[in-house]
Amino acid sequence: MLARDESPLLRTPLYALHVARGGKLVPFAGYEMPVQYPAGVLKEHLHTRSAAGLFDVSHMGQLTLRAKSGKVGDAALALERLVPQDIVAIPPGNQRYTQFTNEAGGLLDDLMVANFGDHLFLVVNAACKTADEAHLRAHLSDSCIIDSLADRALIALQGPKAESVLAKFCAGVTAMRFRDTGPRKVGVFDCFVSRSGYTGEDGFEISVPAEHAEALVNALLENPDVLPIGLGARDSLRLEAGLCLYGHDIDTTTTPVEAALAWSVQKSRRHGGTRAGGFPGADKILAHFEKGAARRRVGLRPEGRAPVREGALLFADATSSEAIGKVTSGGFGPSLNAPVAMGYLPTALAAEGTQVFAEVRGQRLPLQVASMPFVPNTYKR
Repeated sequence: MLARDESPLLRTPLYALHVARGGKLVPFAGYEMPVQYPAGVLKEHLHTRSAAGLFDVSHMGQLTLRAKSGKVGDAALALERLVPQDIVAIPPGNQRYTQFTNEAGGLLDDLMVANFGDHLFLVVNAACKTADEAHLRAHLSDSCIIDSLADRALIALQGPKAESVLAKFCAGVTAMRFRDTGPRKVGVFDCFVSRSGYTGEDGFEISVPAEHAEALVNALLENPDVLPIGLGARDSLRLEAGLCLYGHDIDTTTTPVEAALAWSVQKSRRHGGTRAGGFPGADKILAHFEKGAARRRVGLRPEGRAPVREGALLFADATSSEAIGKVTSGGFGPSLNAPVAMGYLPTALAAEGTQVFAEVRGQRLPLQVASMPFVPNTYKR
């Protein structure tokens, strides 16, 4: 029986497929999701790097934002009241990464925003999607219509063979470049296709009506180059790619500058820009651009074979008693056959090659600050 304060886990439109294909289901962001399939996390990870992996990301939130004026530019200006990205400059058929910020300059969530020509299409994190929708409605309902697309599934096809696989169903994808997005016919299904993903590999995310999701996924899985991939490999792939996981590497206490996401705050939104500031926490975030932040997210390479996991405290040397930082993501990188991690350090110790120590089971293990991504990305630009 469920405890009184527990809610039943939700299921994506692909739940039955996961069960049928032997997925090991675990709770994740309020959903029953496959952490791995019979192939196992290691094989799933390496297969995505060498061929094509298929991920169910239907637990993520999909929303549309339409200006009541009917002008997409007005919707973009409205959204800029909540995010530090230059939304106005997103060309039709393209998308950008950004974050919802709070008054302290911290991050409420990170998200993708696409310009579909007459409206904006947003993809937000599963654990935050209810709060994100409420945030949008509370602040933008005066000028925009916000719709949740709860009747759509979302899948990701990632890896060097993703294009050749998807091209059999959607010939136009071969002309797409990284971040291109928009409505596309995939087989007989009306989908939204973006050339993007969260593995560091070339690939696509496909939003499909929920009732057609299983048929589309089964059709893609008929190709021997495609394997279903669970949460375990999804996490190790994004870690090797140096990509943040919300609630772990970024949260309400981190600013974009601290999180090494300064690139996602366009010059137009910084001091001296055409639309500088105007988003929650702008004073603190823009001060970090001007004066620097006291800490920074960095890549870390343990010098031994032992993985250093999330939560491990970081120290300047092997004997000091005062922690200077913390690991926020860590594990074994199958592509590198070595452990990798990332976390936060004082900016003065964030230079590549700096040695620090992590405390693991009472021992101090040496790590070196390393550049990210750990595995070069292969986006088709």
